[in-house]
Amino acid sequence: MIKALDIEPLLCVDGVRKSFTMHLRGGIRLPVVEHVSFRLVPGECVVLGGPSGVGKSSILRMVYGNYAVDGGSILVRDRVSGEMADLAAGDPRVILDLRRDSIGYVSQFLRAVPRVSAIDVVAEPLIARGVDRTAATAKAGEMLERLHLPPALFSLPPATFSGGEKQRVNIARGFITDHPVLLLDEPTASLDAANRDIVVTMIREKLAGGTAILGIFHDIPVREAVATRIIDVSAFSARKAA
Repeated sequence: MIKALDIEPLLCVDGVRKSFTMHLRGGIRLPVVEHVSFRLVPGECVVLGGPSGVGKSSILRMVYGNYAVDGGSILVRDRVSGEMADLAAGDPRVILDLRRDSIGYVSQFLRAVPRVSAIDVVAEPLIARGVDRTAATAKAGEMLERLHLPPALFSLPPATFSGGEKQRVNIARGFITDHPVLLLDEPTASLDAANRDIVVTMIREKLAGGTAILGIFHDIPVREAVATRIIDVSAFSARKAA
């Protein structure tokens, strides 16, 4: 058996720290996390655990490039070149390239362009990678059908949908590509039991295909079904030392 340490990682987070400056409160600095270090290898689902407020979502957002870091590195293996690129360096071109080819993200909330149909929202990541629009739309339809979204809704903008319907569009969009690294922030929070089970199956399929997943799951049965390792983010919390 090959040990995880012998496998080339897809994601290396090393010595990352983060704080927020409260400009409306006289520039008070609010430390969040420090010394965050871990790695992900293909086929594992690492869950960020710990109580609310310790910085789990902040870590995900830093790994996706939504939040700048105060220090440290976030190395992501570029799917095209095979080299490790430092997302924490903040180069917008590097971040956009990694998001297109190497690192996907399913957030808690769908942020879609108004008046764009659900099926186009889901197909867009494939089209951005050069997939023919007809093929991308067909794949998007398959994903939405698997998540039990009624076909009558495919041509409508998700802004008109319920919370659970929006989240199914969000999940379909995040899972439609073959990004080597996938970030999941409470993906099943708005779903009923049947659709939660479908998402668990989809996660297991990704893992079997070699995707490395970093996620937050407050739904304990879902977490127990998919986690290969849990990291207690409390160990990285900077607030205890503030």
